[in-house]
Amino acid sequence: MGLTSNKVLVLTVLMAVLLFVGTVWLWPQLARRSWRSVSGRVGLLLATQLALFACVALAANQAFGFYATWADLFGQETDQGVVVDHSTAGGTGGPLQVIGTQQMNMSGGARPQVAGQIQKVDIVGRTTRIASPAFVYLPPEYFQPQYRTRTFPAAVVLTGYPGTAQALVTKLNYPRTAQELAKNGRMQPMILVMLRPTVAPPRDTECVDIPRGPQTESFFARDLPDALLAHYRIGKKPGSWGIVGDSTGGYCALKLAMHHPEVYAAGAGLSPYYKAPIDPTTGDLFHGNKELRNRADLWWSIRHRPAPDTSLLVTSSRIGETDYKATLAFVDAVKATNKTRIASIILDSGGHNFNTWRREIPGTLQWMSGQLSDR
Repeated sequence: MGLTSNKVLVLTVLMAVLLFVGTVWLWPQLARRSWRSVSGRVGLLLATQLALFACVALAANQAFGFYATWADLFGQETDQGVVVDHSTAGGTGGPLQVIGTQQMNMSGGARPQVAGQIQKVDIVGRTTRIASPAFVYLPPEYFQPQYRTRTFPAAVVLTGYPGTAQALVTKLNYPRTAQELAKNGRMQPMILVMLRPTVAPPRDTECVDIPRGPQTESFFARDLPDALLAHYRIGKKPGSWGIVGDSTGGYCALKLAMHHPEVYAAGAGLSPYYKAPIDPTTGDLFHGNKELRNRADLWWSIRHRPAPDTSLLVTSSRIGETDYKATLAFVDAVKATNKTRIASIILDSGGHNFNTWRREIPGTLQWMSGQLSDR
């Protein structure tokens, strides 16, 4: 049974309940002061506490999508990392492979021309040799005969770290929100490409081109758009592409839009931060290269590099978000450039969690739609 299986959660809850009942039932028999009775009491209390902790941890993981599998949890996931030996003989059928489809969870969801479709794909970078799974949402218009020659704008959507791409579909509801907004005329039909920035798991690469390591920024700036353009009807001009993410994905989205305005016309960061951290999950990202470290610092970039011709959106909350003051300062710094455009969504209260981001996603998608063209 998988880590995110409801059966695992139910069994864990059942075990916790049985342990609690067993503790209450057996406690009188373990009331003596012998070492066996004391050990029994300690063992029962410890087992009950561990079971309760497991229940909370599994429920939180299902709610927020931190880890997708047991291997992902224990850092043993290796099958979706950097491709070590990639054949260029053409036998793979291209850099993007559709491995499955799923219908939208709504009325008429079985008909793509009515509700759109979600495709699960595998993407392999031609130049970086990075492989990553993703989900691609295609709007209903993509399948309608009258739009068969039309190209569509696209937005890359990134999770936080570690995150799961599936959570963007099932927890944050990006496809359904986009479908409803377009149906109501509040945004244009748009293709969404949903994946996590952790393309070399379990390492958190912070969308950096690491010396002698994964070239993550190049994957998102070059390989990913190339693979999608070769497979889908997406506009080829820079004005057709945007990128959005939350937390780590928000930092990546802002950085990629700032560093590559020729690719991404707009970048939106939901609860982002503005400087790549160095911690046990990232390892040494820069190998002592000061230029690379500065480049990954959005504060340094906005103050020392030419202002990019792109549009940015940042979100935060007055109460509940630790980045609130930093976000206001970043807005002021970008406004001072008089070239890079900046907008914001500031909630009165909201934490660093899915519930907060769900409140910000409709406005973010509407804003993104207004920045992009379909040609």
